[in-house]
Amino acid sequence: MAKLKTGRHTSALKAQRQAEKRTSQNKGLIKKVRVATKTVKAAASTKAATLKEDLKKAESCIDKAAKKGVIHWKTAARKKSRLAKTANKSAAK
Repeated sequence: MAKLKTGRHTSALKAQRQAEKRTSQNKGLIKKVRVATKTVKAAASTKAATLKEDLKKAESCIDKAAKKGVIHWKTAARKKSRLAKTANKSAAK
């Protein structure tokens, strides 16, 4: 590898690249969770027929984010519980 300017370490540069890559992936997962959650809430408010499928997709996204450590597992459980509660209220009406 070519010699770098003083004050830069190859390990620090690699760590920076890794951090940027992980941040990008984490933001993507969080975005998916947010979009899925909004879809479920919209379906619940309009009493759409796709509510159960939307809820299933949202729970899957939340579980994936928790599995990868993007969100805490207790946060994931809380989000899933609240979504299910909202969906059940809408279905009961």
